[in-house]
Amino acid sequence: MTSQSGTGYFVAETGVNVPAVTSEQMRELDRIAVEETGPSLLQMMENAGRNLAVLAMELIGARWKSASIVILAGGGGNGGGGICTARHLSNHGVSVSLCLAAPNGLSEAAAVQRKIFQFTDGNEVKPGDLANLKPDLIIDALIGYGLKAAPRGTTAELIAWTNTGNIPVLSLDVPSGIDATTGRAPGEFIRPTWPMTLALPKSGLFPPITGQIFLADIGIPVVGFRRVTPSYVSPYGNRFRVGVVYGGQL
Repeated sequence: MTSQSGTGYFVAETGVNVPAVTSEQMRELDRIAVEETGPSLLQMMENAGRNLAVLAMELIGARWKSASIVILAGGGGNGGGGICTARHLSNHGVSVSLCLAAPNGLSEAAAVQRKIFQFTDGNEVKPGDLANLKPDLIIDALIGYGLKAAPRGTTAELIAWTNTGNIPVLSLDVPSGIDATTGRAPGEFIRPTWPMTLALPKSGLFPPITGQIFLADIGIPVVGFRRVTPSYVSPYGNRFRVGVVYGGQL
């Protein structure tokens, strides 16, 4: 798989151009939020999880309440957002099966989300249980923008399982296994029907890697955005999530 040079930009359905960012730039934006401006990591995770849950129900359509959804979650921030999504979906009556790639290696925030999820009607399942499930939708929250090498172990197995079925896939932030900056895949990677990327689109999300892309607001103040991308203008209008399309190179 080849990458494209430059960071590029995306165009929101509201008509606003949104600059794409690299993993390094997104990491800096997260740092600014957590250490300086807010919101906290758990607040951003909550906003991401709620946004993703609502989008999942919208994408399934009128039969959402009778649908079944499998959520694959890693141990870091992306996984925490996925676990939060599982809770919101379960709270609204969706049949949810949550599969953790590293149940004994969760970050502090992801562990908090898991504890809350355990008080819902959702089920936590093991990777070996997935062969018996035929969900209407798979939510991929395994890796996110922090990919450092080819996925291995249980994570690689979960990606392979996802790719073997003819089931729609909604990825959180970046399809797992894809380098958020370059779009390259060093190993097995998710081929999503839709990604919902957070705060700013990532430079590796250009076609044909991804399907229809959504951009979600997670509550970061505009001052933080403009320290990373000085020309930033909010693309959301009167909503908290917008569709975006790749616009080209800057």
